Amino acid sequence: MKRREFIKGLGAGALVTGGALGAVSQAQAKSTIKWKMVTTWPKNFPGLGTGANLLAKLITEMSGGRLRVKVYGAKELVPAFEVFDAVSRGTAEMGHGAAYYWKGKSEAAQFFSTVPFGMTAQEMNGWMYYGDGLKLWRELYDGFGLVPAPAGNTGVQMGGWFNKQINSVDDLKGLKMRIPGLGGEVLRRAGGTPVNLPGGELFTSLKSGAIDATEWVNPYNDLAFGLFKAAKYYYYPGFHEPGTTLEAIINKEALQTLPKDLQSIVLNACKVVNQEMLAEYTARNPAALRTLVEKHKVDIRSYPDDVLATLRRYSEEVVTELAAKDAFSKKVFDSYSAFLKGSREWGGISNLSYLMARDKV
Repeated sequence: MKRREFIKGLGAGALVTGGALGAVSQAQAKSTIKWKMVTTWPKNFPGLGTGANLLAKLITEMSGGRLRVKVYGAKELVPAFEVFDAVSRGTAEMGHGAAYYWKGKSEAAQFFSTVPFGMTAQEMNGWMYYGDGLKLWRELYDGFGLVPAPAGNTGVQMGGWFNKQINSVDDLKGLKMRIPGLGGEVLRRAGGTPVNLPGGELFTSLKSGAIDATEWVNPYNDLAFGLFKAAKYYYYPGFHEPGTTLEAIINKEALQTLPKDLQSIVLNACKVVNQEMLAEYTARNPAALRTLVEKHKVDIRSYPDDVLATLRRYSEEVVTELAAKDAFSKKVFDSYSAFLKGSREWGGISNLSYLMARDKV
């Protein structure tokens, strides 16, 4: 073969190969699925917002780019408290938030986020994955065309920010406080007025006096919001949110139209984020607490024992009344209570006894 003909053959082969690769690239581009995730959190907010970002990143990477998820913070596509409806009707394929925001859809939803004086993060995960928690949660959301999954946990939260000392239950009377879910109902029982506000509105509302107090999450998040500039006293423990599960909600039809491997990737990415978020809070809260105390001179105080005892009694009343509202709420309450009972029996001789022994050393 002459040299000129050989080179021509190479060129033709390269064109064929290049054309084939181009066709493959175009086919891959056409097969890429694009999803939107709307959240109840401010864009890129530490812990919560970045947790949603991580979920989107994991799904995109684990799928090899076949399923790409774009995250929208609160108000970017829909307001924070419209996330549930947006995913339900298909405006977005995914959402990230907390189930207690949707008590207007079903009172029972609150059990799947947190219960005052209830389960810790570790216990919630046990109930979700190895008890009936996740099964019941999906049964509830199925009626809205949604598939929920645990996708983060804050661990035990702080009690809140106040501009006056809480020395007795009387100090809670007339108090206008941002506190969602069942914790808000407990405050109402104590004579306060619960207000449900998205995170992005807390600082301004507290600073302006629109509310008298607020809880948010824990030192890591509260420092990021600068709440120490709007209130003097920082109380603990967060009796109202002892282990708050955050949720990913997925449009059921959108999930079912995915190939089986992509469905598995979405749900398993949620499991990874559920673990990662709790680990991040565990790692970052100590440094944030030191900054609040040492740099910003925040006054950290414990709720008095008699206040906690009264709030616990009110909590039991609120949860019992919730369970009596409808058959499904009773079903969830029975499952939750049975799991908590067993966990307390084991926890008393494992985690609790160990921590007490460790602190004595």
